[in-house]
Amino acid sequence: MKPNVQAFFDPVTGTVSYVVFDRPGGHAAVVDSVLDYDPKSGRTRTTSADRVIGFVRAQGLTVQWILETHAHADHLSAAPYLRRELGGRIAIGAAITRVQDVFKRIFNLEPEFRADGAQFDHLLHDGEAFRIGELQATAMSVPGHTPACMAYQVGDAVFVGDTLFMPDVGTARCDFPGGDAHALYRSVRRLLSLPPATRLFMCHDYPPEGREPAWECTVADQRARNIHIHDGVSEDAFVEMRTKRDATLEMPTLILPSVQVNIRAGEMPPPEANGVSYLKIPVNAL
Repeated sequence: MKPNVQAFFDPVTGTVSYVVFDRPGGHAAVVDSVLDYDPKSGRTRTTSADRVIGFVRAQGLTVQWILETHAHADHLSAAPYLRRELGGRIAIGAAITRVQDVFKRIFNLEPEFRADGAQFDHLLHDGEAFRIGELQATAMSVPGHTPACMAYQVGDAVFVGDTLFMPDVGTARCDFPGGDAHALYRSVRRLLSLPPATRLFMCHDYPPEGREPAWECTVADQRARNIHIHDGVSEDAFVEMRTKRDATLEMPTLILPSVQVNIRAGEMPPPEANGVSYLKIPVNAL
């Protein structure tokens, strides 16, 4: 059964969220939701998530899953808000525990923070099958950008997270803690071994000047035209390119607040005695 896919683009962070569903009035999953966050004021809004909620309700859908492809470093997840409004289970790849362990130490999180993935409703393993109503879905481990990156195949559609961008943008960076360019190359080749007509849905788009944002292409498109990893690019050549390129990149604007929140499945840190939650900025630590 071919899934229905509705995309929601957030121009502030370049993030694309998705609702994938079997049929109107049926069942759905939300992939990579966005909680709007102003780094200047520390204030959050739910404008992006409310667009998703409006679509789900208009279609009469029952949300079964709220899926994260990884612990994002460029936007905060709205997963807890969506779960309160729509129901569903928050899920991420089981290797999130590795990411939690690293960042618990970097941010010196409270002793009560557990690096065991317990903040999520379900931890998905490579090859694990699950259902979205009448749709069959499969989790695919695609490490490299982070150790916990997971793609989700639903029929002829695959939600690839940050592993791939549109062909004229290339591939994800690998210089975050736990990143590995060799692993990313193998993950991408795994995705590109799928049938050529398989639809690939990106988590981000940073369009070159003159192109409108886009987020859907095919395996055949990527194999022919991806500027970093088209057919014929060797693993050694890719790793050399990726390593040199990553050394020139700035950190994402929202990496410090995003990671602290996203390793908690989108929840804010526990409020302090005054009832306010605080996010940390490690000075000269990264």
